Amino acid sequence: MGNREKKQKPKILLFFRRLLIVAAIVGAAVCMILKGFAVKQVQVSGNQLYSDKQIEDWVLNDRYSGNTLYVYLKYRFFPVQEIPFIDTVEVSLQSPQTIQIQVYEKGMIGYFYMPTIGQNVYFDKDGFVAETSSNTLEGVPEVTGLSCQDATLYEKLELDQKGALKTLLAVTQTLKKYELEPDRIDYGSQGDITVHYDSVAVKLGDTENLTEKVVRLEKILPNLEGQSGTLHLEDWTEDTTDITFRREEQ
Repeated sequence: MGNREKKQKPKILLFFRRLLIVAAIVGAAVCMILKGFAVKQVQVSGNQLYSDKQIEDWVLNDRYSGNTLYVYLKYRFFPVQEIPFIDTVEVSLQSPQTIQIQVYEKGMIGYFYMPTIGQNVYFDKDGFVAETSSNTLEGVPEVTGLSCQDATLYEKLELDQKGALKTLLAVTQTLKKYELEPDRIDYGSQGDITVHYDSVAVKLGDTENLTEKVVRLEKILPNLEGQSGTLHLEDWTEDTTDITFRREEQ
């Protein structure tokens, strides 16, 4: 028994020695991960509706988010929590201590209030419902004169006004192309369009000669800054080029 115990002691000592070496290696690796992958910089791009800080707070949202490797692996296998008006968010590592957050916002070009659900219905350039929310977003024009029975997220709008969606998409996309997004768009009972910029109302009429009307608007609008009144473009044609601006009496 004595000889057997003497033989076992070196084996036990060797086992613990190896265990200590493994523990030391693991400890060193953990320290390296904690210090070498500490978050020191967060880069956010693609966001317009939310600030960099808001996006950062949504992504780095738990007690372990101070570690870049943890954040990367977390969102490698699990999606970022759903954020209103945001389509997708991609998280990557620019360096061991820098996180890159790429934001892809939903391409909303207008919204209207729907009383039956008590929310605003936002739609994209193809006429699909991009979001429903009680929030009002700056930079997205409100559309008045519309109604519909139902608005299902990610499905095409079915407006009560026949032909309204096609008209609105043409108007909003043309205005966006020329960077003339208005504060509000009025859809009239006859399908006529009026767009508003501060205290200036611009009557576009129907979509005939729409691009040409918007080109004229692009040149005229800067000269109307600070004024109140109505710019009449609804009757503009290549043959009748008169454009009038009727000032409001103060």
